[in-house]
Amino acid sequence: MKKHIPNFITSLNLTSGFTAVILAAGGNIVAASWFIVAAMVFDFLDGFSARMLKAYSAIGKELDSLADVVSFGVAPAIIIYNFLTTGSSESSFKIAGADIMILVAALMPVCAALRLAVFNLDESQTTSFKGLATPANAIAVISLVIAGHYSESEFILSITGNKLITSLLTIALSLLMVSRLELFSLKISDLRLKGNEGRYLMLVLIAVSFAILGMSAAALIIPIYIVSSLVSGLF
Repeated sequence: MKKHIPNFITSLNLTSGFTAVILAAGGNIVAASWFIVAAMVFDFLDGFSARMLKAYSAIGKELDSLADVVSFGVAPAIIIYNFLTTGSSESSFKIAGADIMILVAALMPVCAALRLAVFNLDESQTTSFKGLATPANAIAVISLVIAGHYSESEFILSITGNKLITSLLTIALSLLMVSRLELFSLKISDLRLKGNEGRYLMLVLIAVSFAILGMSAAALIIPIYIVSSLVSGLF
């Protein structure tokens, strides 16, 4: 019985991601963002339970990736599509009959799927990542929603309301997922400073950012993570 527990939790991740897709498609991007957060919690718990129960399985690994594509690829991409079309007199911009906004948003789930496929085959990504992990991609998107909604920051709202900036951000996040950029994992084996310099730097910078900027600092989480990862490579 215990061998099915991690897969059940992964199914909750997928359920949360599907719910986020439905909500985002209906324009409720704030609620969709919180369901993506729930998916992240379940994504952590399925791996944690698998380690605790020693209930690893090949099916569980594949199911986890399939759920992540929906929760951290498709769902945030629909939020992006909302950013790209909200306020337009038309729902889309077409060139040679192609809906450019859909194509820009579609790049995210495609790259998320490619990133997860490579991750499943790459045995070198145990203590660090090569490329931006799909949950981090989702955080980058929903942090803009959460920061904009709860802080009402004009700066954040100007980013999500600018189609060019949103498009460039989407392309950048998508390419980061399939890049070979070395980024540290948040999993730590001990609390010593040695070997965890980047992680502690990230925590400090995030804490300072929230202390100064309040909820609008949520938008800085992933940029701080990337910078901290690059700095940690110097140690």
